[in-house]
Amino acid sequence: MAFHEVRFPTDISYGSIGGPGFSTDIIITHGGYEQRNINWAEARAKYNVAHGVKTAAQLASLIAFFRARQGRGYGFRFKDWADFSGTGEMIATGDGVKTQFQLLRNYTSGNINITRAVDKPVSGTVRVYVNSVLQESGWSVDVTSGMITFVAAPTNAAVITADFEFDVPVRFDTDQLSARLDDYGINSWNNISLIEVRI
Repeated sequence: MAFHEVRFPTDISYGSIGGPGFSTDIIITHGGYEQRNINWAEARAKYNVAHGVKTAAQLASLIAFFRARQGRGYGFRFKDWADFSGTGEMIATGDGVKTQFQLLRNYTSGNINITRAVDKPVSGTVRVYVNSVLQESGWSVDVTSGMITFVAAPTNAAVITADFEFDVPVRFDTDQLSARLDDYGINSWNNISLIEVRI
């Protein structure tokens, strides 16, 4: 997938609307019972960034960003201000052999835990712990994939956790930016959609 490792302007994303979504087919029987078919195992986020554009400078920045991504052509990073960090996130348990681990964000509700692969951690924000001890060295992180690599494999049963910030990989969900001129220097937008992409 064509992807640019560049972040959507955060001053515009701060005013965005959106979040995670699923795809579910619901079949209702004659007796009123439901059969629900869950099509996606993982959520896919969608955002509307139109409300974040409030100044002429932001408008110019958005247009330049849109042109550089060629509409829907290239994916990019997006900061979801409602969910952009993890603290003490359980990553894995060492086995004494494996040296690479995917960053994960955990979501717990009752006895259900959902894990989300973090593919786009923010550079300089990742902290890795083994058995609750901060690892000052001996590891690296690929900020384009979220893969942590240790120089030496963590010992068997070692608990690996991490703190980090992350971006969501998205693309524009349109090839056309449409603005309405309300008054001189005042534009309004109905919808500028972004949708999460699978990496």
